Amino acid sequence: MLIKNNDIWFSEYYAEDDVKLSLKISEILHTEQTPFQKLQIFRNDTFGVFMVLDGYTQVTEKDEFIYHDMICHPAFCVNPDIKKVLIIGGGDGGTVREVSRYKTVEKIDMVEIDEAVVRACQKYLPLTSSVLDKEPRLNLIFDDGLKFVKEAPEGAYDLILVDSTDPAGPGEGLFTVGFYEDCYRVLSDKGILINQHEGAFYDSDVEEMKKAHVKIKKTFPIAKVFGYTLPTYASGYWYFGFASKSLDPVADMKPEVWKQFGLKTKYYNIDLHKGAFALPNYVQDILDSVSI
Repeated sequence: MLIKNNDIWFSEYYAEDDVKLSLKISEILHTEQTPFQKLQIFRNDTFGVFMVLDGYTQVTEKDEFIYHDMICHPAFCVNPDIKKVLIIGGGDGGTVREVSRYKTVEKIDMVEIDEAVVRACQKYLPLTSSVLDKEPRLNLIFDDGLKFVKEAPEGAYDLILVDSTDPAGPGEGLFTVGFYEDCYRVLSDKGILINQHEGAFYDSDVEEMKKAHVKIKKTFPIAKVFGYTLPTYASGYWYFGFASKSLDPVADMKPEVWKQFGLKTKYYNIDLHKGAFALPNYVQDILDSVSI
């Protein structure tokens, strides 16, 4: 944190520490060193309450709907018959919130390694976390997601959402070939994996994107990437990976069936779904540069 002219600022650094995004802190709500990471929750007048882990912004009240719409709804548009969902991470609760809007879902297992994140969000971020106390289909498990997937039975889930931090600290193991292979095993025949796929602008993010993409391509016959704009993530444009045993995210989408769910979304829609998989040339070049 930087204190200047009696103002307190949080700054997230990118690109060898010569670029940063700064948010003025109007209130310090919570700070804690958990067994896994440094957890901080602040308030900013524009972005509202926001959570920081190990110096990186994870979620803000202002733009969280973008991330949570895009990690969840594209999968349901491709496979509206999803019944059993596994969420790895997602301690702020926003991903569970969106999944729970589908009344056809029968079971939601959420595995979060850091209970302190969940408890802090329940206190300071009810916008995303309030569903955690209200959803009867939710089985909230405080454990290592890597271990949980390894021990899960074959074909147990129709959808796995990896709502993780960057590939460092507690999220590092969620970017390995072994983890993706375990995800493949525990998915049903029409199962879908959505994973945090990093950015494509700063060099360090590009390298992590390439590493994740090549590992998923080695594991799944269908491995695509889609993008979305998020003001508080590095460069403002971020990506998810879409991997499946049998379903293509565009060719197999079922827009008319998805519309029957009757969900009102703030960011996601059918046209945007198609466009999200139409990547800029420089991003496509990055993905094409990896070989298996």
